[in-house]
Amino acid sequence: MKSADLKYKIFRSVYRYLLFFLLVAFLVTCSTMLFVTVLSETLQLELTGDNLNMAAKLTFANVIFLSVLFTAIDAIRRKVTTERITRHIAAAAKKVVQGDFTTRIAPINQFSADEKFNEIIECFNTMTQELAGVETLRADFVANVSHEMKTPLAVIQNYGVLLQAPDLNEEKRIEYAKGVADGSRRLADMMTNILKLSRLEKQQIYPGTQEYDLGEQLCECLLGYETVWEKKNIEIETDIAEDVKVNTDAELLRLVWNNLFSNAFKFTPDDGKVFVGLSADEHYAVVKVKDTGIGMTPEVGAHIFEKFYQGDTSHATQGNGLGLSLVKRVVDIVHGEISVESVPGKGSTFTVKFRRR
Repeated sequence: MKSADLKYKIFRSVYRYLLFFLLVAFLVTCSTMLFVTVLSETLQLELTGDNLNMAAKLTFANVIFLSVLFTAIDAIRRKVTTERITRHIAAAAKKVVQGDFTTRIAPINQFSADEKFNEIIECFNTMTQELAGVETLRADFVANVSHEMKTPLAVIQNYGVLLQAPDLNEEKRIEYAKGVADGSRRLADMMTNILKLSRLEKQQIYPGTQEYDLGEQLCECLLGYETVWEKKNIEIETDIAEDVKVNTDAELLRLVWNNLFSNAFKFTPDDGKVFVGLSADEHYAVVKVKDTGIGMTPEVGAHIFEKFYQGDTSHATQGNGLGLSLVKRVVDIVHGEISVESVPGKGSTFTVKFRRR
């Protein structure tokens, strides 16, 4: 034990003893004086100096004895009901500091300690449980980012090596250069989405409040994919209610629609169909995006809002599995709901519902 700690413990012990000494001295003195006064008046006894001197000595010895006794009892009480529990909590906290987020503290017997300790223990266990979940997500996130970055980097590296061939013809040069550009674009898109998702999860992006026409926004976002649906000869069907005003963050919701439309066109084969619908009542607006694409199984549907999850690996080069994570986070921020219904081979329907004001 360190010298400073030992001195502190001695000081605390003396301090507690003096507190009890003063308290006991006051109580015993008052009680003794009252007892002697009443006794002398009742029995008409005359108190001499010798008697008072003897009584004072006995009283002082009694005060010392009781102070020592109370200090010892208090020390035992503190050791059993406080220090033992705090040491247990401190030891568990040290394990958490060292990275062991599986640490849990068992509730204590309320008869042997203050019940407030159980509230602290409950908060501690909740904290370690949340930290364990965050650590798992962090580890998965780092692993997934590392894995996802390998593919575009490998593509860029391979095409870069091929471009160094001295006898490369113009057609191959354009093809390889396009491969480098596509790999760079995918890597840049991934970094952009990671940054957006990080800012959203840390609440560094706050929803604004502006009133605008939701139907017009949906049409604008849909027209942004005109070249895509024309190239794949996809039929567009809409049922968008007119004059649906919403009061929320337009830019955040634009991110939602662009991701949903992008997925719909990506997974819908040539000559397929994409439907966009908007309905509203006095309190809520509901947007549906339906496609006739490959669909998904219930097992895949249960994970589509997770970061980097891609149920259809055949389209992995066209995305990075972050789009629907962004969608889910934005919908949560605007206090909305998102759901998906899908049948393998027949398509998927995404439904977004949120308050208009």
